[in-house]
Amino acid sequence: MFRRRSSGPGIAVCVATILAALPVPARAQSVLERTPNLTGGWTGPAEVAHFNFLHRFTVLDGPAEKVRSSPTFLAAYAPVRGLILGTRYATNSTLDPELPNEWEPFARWAPLRTADGDPMQAALQLAWNSSASSVDGAVEMARAVGPLRVIGAARAFQDAFGSDEGAVAVGGGAVLALGPIALAGDVMHTLDNPVDADEVAWGAGLQLPLPYTPHTVSLQATNANTATLQGASLGTGETRYGFEFTIPLTLRRYFGTRAAAAPPPPAGALAATDTVEVRIGGVRFQTERLEVRPGTLVRWVNDDPVAHTVTFDDQPWDSGLVQRGQQWEFVFTEPGEYAYHCVPHPFMQAVVIVRQEEGP
Repeated sequence: MFRRRSSGPGIAVCVATILAALPVPARAQSVLERTPNLTGGWTGPAEVAHFNFLHRFTVLDGPAEKVRSSPTFLAAYAPVRGLILGTRYATNSTLDPELPNEWEPFARWAPLRTADGDPMQAALQLAWNSSASSVDGAVEMARAVGPLRVIGAARAFQDAFGSDEGAVAVGGGAVLALGPIALAGDVMHTLDNPVDADEVAWGAGLQLPLPYTPHTVSLQATNANTATLQGASLGTGETRYGFEFTIPLTLRRYFGTRAAAAPPPPAGALAATDTVEVRIGGVRFQTERLEVRPGTLVRWVNDDPVAHTVTFDDQPWDSGLVQRGQQWEFVFTEPGEYAYHCVPHPFMQAVVIVRQEEGP
């Protein structure tokens, strides 16, 4: 499809442009926090695996109007916070007509992802593209501006699109939160494109959460073919329509391990204030054991892209669905142990212990 050019050495040098984030930090892979062709610096929480399916298709000319499918699969795992390892596999790549199966093993590291709720993200990615036989790199940055997440990206390819020449692509995008859904768009331009197709790659999507689940869906249109660094940087001249379905799997649900939680306070140490906040993120209650004195107000804040509940096991108290960015409060007046869970995600469990302070 593209004409190869011979030549000199191609070297990859990445430099970043700017900035973004919905008020919700990226944890489980969610299309509500990125655009069709940009990741926004996402790395995911520790001990979460991701299996995502991206399906793009186009209708060919001719009386039969045959539909051509271009699927890309993602399999990835985050062994520690801020690092994700994985691979993308596309079964109908156009980078090289002789090699339609395109593999991209990658590692992505987010050095600026310092705390939950941090509005700034930045990530570096190193990848190998099997179709182009190229070492590729990328840097993406994102910044929160109210309900808008603005993303900047730069990508570099040792062998751009199988041309035997190096190239750099730059671009950006944005995600606008509109209540429980979001609108997303992006553009990527390859500087001094070494192939005979100097189309700017673009994408647009309607991003939707699936209620009561950690899954999200993107309904999208784009002129890019695959979701690899090179595939998402090259506009093909054809508009493709399709969807992406994200499947995060929290492995501690199946293997009994739990992400490290803050250690419980020592005996006799209670919350020092009359208002305590519990963040919900990474499909877990970030404080799984909380000790407070009677009269303390506990506020749960949902940082996840999906809705959760705070439902007590042995009491009639229930928050109902708490959407992303929302909160629910409750005042504990009587001493006791109050275990609670999330109805849509029953593996999310925690406890509030209310006790009187010991006298001198």
